[in-house]
Amino acid sequence: MEITMATRSRRLRKKLRVDEFQELGFDVNWTFDESVSEEQIDTIVDQFIDQVIEPRDLGFHGGGHKQWEGIIATQTIGKCSEDDRTAVTDFWKGQVVSDVVVSELYDIWWS
Repeated sequence: MEITMATRSRRLRKKLRVDEFQELGFDVNWTFDESVSEEQIDTIVDQFIDQVIEPRDLGFHGGGHKQWEGIIATQTIGKCSEDDRTAVTDFWKGQVVSDVVVSELYDIWWS
């Protein structure tokens, strides 16, 4: 017997992170130019958090040294948007970095 979404209880849908509880996020990777100091990296990453992540109620989990990688998702159950991806891309376009890659949106629990 196949269980369809319509027969799942709200509690089960929440536990499974499906339907209205699905969470979409995306990956981001970038590489700081060799000329950028550790102090500058700290400042730029702080600006990224202050100007892009926090105002959009997003969360960023990641890190690095010169080469950074991470995942971006909402701070509460929800879905990142194409506008969120664009804001991240636009921020890194104006920095001393290369190889900026912002993935497509994907289901962070089931992908």
